[in-house]
Amino acid sequence: MVIKAVTRRRMLGTTVVAALAMVAVGLAAPLVGSAHIDYGRALAGLSPDREIFFYARVPRVLLSLLAGGALAVAGVLFQALLRDALATPYTLGISSGASLGAVLAIALGWRTIAGLPGIWAAAFLGAGVALFVVLGIATEGRRMSSFTLLLAGVTINSICLALILFLQNLANFGQSFAIVRWLMGGIEAVDYASIAWLAALVLPVCGFIFLRAREWNLLAVGEEWAMARGVSTSRLLLAGYFAGSLIAGSVTALTGPIGFVGLIVPHALRLGLGADHRLLIPCSFFAGAAFLTVCDTIARTILAPAELPVGVITALAGGPFFIWLLRSRRRSLWL
Repeated sequence: MVIKAVTRRRMLGTTVVAALAMVAVGLAAPLVGSAHIDYGRALAGLSPDREIFFYARVPRVLLSLLAGGALAVAGVLFQALLRDALATPYTLGISSGASLGAVLAIALGWRTIAGLPGIWAAAFLGAGVALFVVLGIATEGRRMSSFTLLLAGVTINSICLALILFLQNLANFGQSFAIVRWLMGGIEAVDYASIAWLAALVLPVCGFIFLRAREWNLLAVGEEWAMARGVSTSRLLLAGYFAGSLIAGSVTALTGPIGFVGLIVPHALRLGLGADHRLLIPCSFFAGAAFLTVCDTIARTILAPAELPVGVITALAGGPFFIWLLRSRRRSLWL
C-alpha cells in the first residue's frame, strides 16, 4: 500500500465539504417521511408537527448520523490494523458477541439488566466478553500480530454465530421473529439520553483514532515498516483493537448489526482521496453518517407507512459494491 502525502489545504477543504454534506443530510432527513410536517410549526411547538419532528424523526436521524459515522471510522481502523480493504467493524467478532448477548436476552426474556434495557445491556456485555476472549487467544506474552488477531476474531465470530442459531432454534415463534428482526439491524427513535451516552462513548474514541492517524499510516504499510520507525506495533494493535471494538460494540448494542457501512464508505473514499488516514478518518465519519442517514430515510419511506430495517437497505447497496470489489481485486492479481 502506497500512502501519498496530502497537503494541509486539501485536507481542510475536503473535510469541510464532507462535513457540509453530513449537515445537509441531517437537516433534510427529518422533513422526509410518510406524514408531512412543517419546519416552522414544529419549531413553534404546534401539534402534531412538534411530536413527529422532535420525538420520532430527530432522535432517529441523530442516531443514524452517530452510528454511521462511528461504523465508518471503525471500518477504516480495522482495515489499517489488518491491512485488508475487505475488513469491517464486525470482522473481529465483536458484533457477533454483541448479537449473541442480545439474542440470549430475547430468548430468556430479560427485560432489564441493572436497570438498563435488557437487550442493550446484554449486547454490550456480550461485546465485552468477545473482546477479552479474542485478546486472550491472540496475545502471546506481550506480543500480538494482526494475523493472530484476525484468526482469533474469525474463530470467535463463527462460534458466536453457531450459538445464535442454536438459541434461535430453541426460541418460540415470537422470540424467533424478534431475534431475526434485531439481527437485521435497525435505527429506531430512541430517547435522547440513549443517544447522549452513545455519543459519550464513541465520539472520544473517534477523536483518539484520528489523533493516531500517522501511526495508522505506518501500520497500514506493514508491521515491520512501523517497527523500523519506532512504533510499538503490539501496543498500537491493542489500542486500535480496543478502540474499534468499543465503537462496534456500543453501536451494535443500540442498533443491531448494520452491515456494509464500514466497508463501503472507507473503501470508496480511499479510491478517491487516497490512503492517508489524516484525511480518510474524518471524511469517513462525515460520509458514513450521511450514508446511513440516507439509507434509513429510504428504509422508513419506501414502503410507508411500513418500515424496512435499515440493514436491508445497506445490504442491497453494499452487496453489489462488495462483488465489484472482489472482482476488481481478482483482476489486479492477474495483471
